[in-house]
Amino acid sequence: MDKRSDKRVTKQRVKDTLTGWAFLLPSFGGVCLFFIVPFAVIVYYSMIESPLNHTFVWFQNFQNVLTNTSFVKASQHTLTFSATAVPLAVVLSMLLASLLESRIPGKSLFRTFFLSPLMVPVASIVLIWQVIFHYNGALNEILLKIGIEPIDWLKSSWSQAVVVLLFLWKNLGYNMILFMAAYNNMPKDLIEVAQVEGASSVYTFFMIKFRYLSPTILFVTILSLINSFKVFREIYMLAGDYPYEDLYMLQHFMNNTFANLDYQKLSAAAVFMAIVMILIILVLFVTESWFGRDIEG
Repeated sequence: MDKRSDKRVTKQRVKDTLTGWAFLLPSFGGVCLFFIVPFAVIVYYSMIESPLNHTFVWFQNFQNVLTNTSFVKASQHTLTFSATAVPLAVVLSMLLASLLESRIPGKSLFRTFFLSPLMVPVASIVLIWQVIFHYNGALNEILLKIGIEPIDWLKSSWSQAVVVLLFLWKNLGYNMILFMAAYNNMPKDLIEVAQVEGASSVYTFFMIKFRYLSPTILFVTILSLINSFKVFREIYMLAGDYPYEDLYMLQHFMNNTFANLDYQKLSAAAVFMAIVMILIILVLFVTESWFGRDIEG
């Protein structure tokens, strides 16, 4: 009986495994077809001389990209933008969610204000920004009335700050919802015990709430980082193919390189961008794992 039962268990396990793979194969095939294979093709193109001459030049294309002035400037501007916009998006959305958790008047209006960009097309949001920050726009009209010279916001050192504001207004609402969900899943009894024991609000936040928020902080940071690398469409609508220098991002470099049919340079730049993103996300995962290990334990 034991041998028969073992055989039945083994057959059932094999059957379950095959069933699982049968359900997994369509999704795995889609990932391979639309993600893994195209990326492998990009890596291949980054190491050959041209689409017509498939001679391997190995890392020569990467060297050409690293010494390209436009790529270096685009990388610097993209990193500056991400280093500014992503921490602000995480911290502000977490503070907004914390504020909405408390009892304040007008919570519904407050929530609606930050969620409204999710229901509005990107083109409409950009149009609002053009009305406000154009040289002849509403903001400069206000500045003139108080005796301040108008500023060409999209063609000055303020240009990146304008896009950061656009990025924040567009993304804070969704991030705020994620943090509100995380707040609702916190163990209320643990917080109540800390308050009874006389713990301050600051101590309760950093030693209890912040630790339980760490997985959400990781997710929101990765999401905001990805969105910051995709800010090209907003800048393109605001300023076109070749915007003011501070707004020239990696996406502009890739778009213009693609328009010039320079596939080797484009592929090498894409591989560089993917490697940097993977390294940053890996660091974030390691940091979150180290920070939240005591909670998981």
